[in-house]
Amino acid sequence: MYRKLVVNVTEHEVRVAHLEDGTIVELFINRQDDSDISGNIYKGRVQRVLPGMQAAFVNIGLDQAAFLYVDDIVGDSEGEFRQLFLDEEAEEENGGSTGLSPSSIGQHTTPKGMGKIEELIVEGQDILVHVAKSPMGTKGARVTTHASLPGRFLVLMPHSDHIGVSRRIEDEAERNRLKGMVNDLRDDRFGYIVRTASEGVQLDKIEHEMQFLKKLWNSIQRRFERAPSPSLLHQELDVSLRAVRDLLTQEADKLIIDNRSGYQAIVEFLDTFMPAMKSSVELYEESEPIFDAFNLEGDISRALRKKVWLKSGGYIVIEPTEALVAVDVNTGRYVGKHNLEETILKTNLEAVKEIAYQIRLRDIGGIIIIDFIDMEKKTNQEKVFNALKESLRKDRSKTHVLPMSDLGLIQMTRKRIKKSLTNMLCEPCFYCEGEGHLISRKTICYTIYREILREIRSSLAEKFTLRVNPEIADILHGAENGLISSLENRTGKPIEIYPDSDYHLEQFEIFEVQNPLDRSQPL
Repeated sequence: MYRKLVVNVTEHEVRVAHLEDGTIVELFINRQDDSDISGNIYKGRVQRVLPGMQAAFVNIGLDQAAFLYVDDIVGDSEGEFRQLFLDEEAEEENGGSTGLSPSSIGQHTTPKGMGKIEELIVEGQDILVHVAKSPMGTKGARVTTHASLPGRFLVLMPHSDHIGVSRRIEDEAERNRLKGMVNDLRDDRFGYIVRTASEGVQLDKIEHEMQFLKKLWNSIQRRFERAPSPSLLHQELDVSLRAVRDLLTQEADKLIIDNRSGYQAIVEFLDTFMPAMKSSVELYEESEPIFDAFNLEGDISRALRKKVWLKSGGYIVIEPTEALVAVDVNTGRYVGKHNLEETILKTNLEAVKEIAYQIRLRDIGGIIIIDFIDMEKKTNQEKVFNALKESLRKDRSKTHVLPMSDLGLIQMTRKRIKKSLTNMLCEPCFYCEGEGHLISRKTICYTIYREILREIRSSLAEKFTLRVNPEIADILHGAENGLISSLENRTGKPIEIYPDSDYHLEQFEIFEVQNPLDRSQPL
């Protein structure tokens, strides 16, 4: 499989598309705002401590306060609240190749019963925090004091003495070599996770990066002592350099970028860390926009749609809700060739591949419920379940899938670090305000009828004027003209309808005219 990274750089936005055999599978976007701050380190100030929730709000200089849970607080210097880490099987998730996300610094836990949050921090205290999750919607950033610094080959964990190796390095001899190398090189009690890119790397490169990460951490600590609160102490690499660090060589064979200064920055970065990889970077200088040249804009637009068609004629519907994402599978236009069970199985298996692809491309996280078409045979249910697990193996974000229930539902979770593609590129509809639907035109007409009937009986006006959206005006003059005629016949007062393109579809106003010389007054 040939993989490449296509980078589009503009003044206010950087987009990185990860392609597999010419098909976009991941999209990373960085804009000049606070939409993606995961990986940043701040000097914050504790605003409120909430003993009832065992959590605190921390001011890190953003519009929304960050959320700090008790399990994400490092214990005191005497080790009273010693940090625990996940085992080696989860270490790749914690600090390794998680795409362009930082290490999962918010996943460490403090032993239960070792301390309450009111005993660990106080309001007004300055605190060093690392952003584990960027702000999402109305929720502020999720932060932790378990800071970690990812490099190309290693992840430094200052508050641990643990050494782990990426689970993607499967050769046991190589795992032991790397673990022993890091253990011999370190002259401190810092913890390290050896990343996938370290496989086959010699001692000098590991040593160089270890020294670099330690100097960076010492620099951050010095800035913490001097900087006011709140302050940004360390900013994660921009999205293009993170693509080089985390994806190039291990996940991609080539990087193409359309900006000369961005190209130079990448080359300089490679000169420092991976000189041999400079030949894999190419500057795109054609007149056609780079995303158009690779036919990516259409794929991105389709990734924002609710309905996704399958090649067979079936389709899936992806519906985000407040607490979870629901995915519904339907046969659509596909009628099959033999029997119903075979038709359903084929549709479900085709949907599995598309669902796994869409989850990865849209970066959907949290709880996901998939409603497959009901299958009678248990063996077919197992085929669909196993196919889904296999399709999700390409996904670097951690997923957990439960077997299919008797109702044909599969429940799964996917690790969420940042906003999904839809949340990044879209906003709630200003018409329906996020409800996902509008009141029907016929219902609006009947609502207008009742409102006029309610007001007209007590009014002394000689006539009424009605201002509405042009589409509603057309219906009242056409298909629902009987409503207006009925009102005029019952009251003996004329009703004039005026379309106004500035009106929302559901908006209307009724004006009364006392006599021909008076101005219309709204009811």
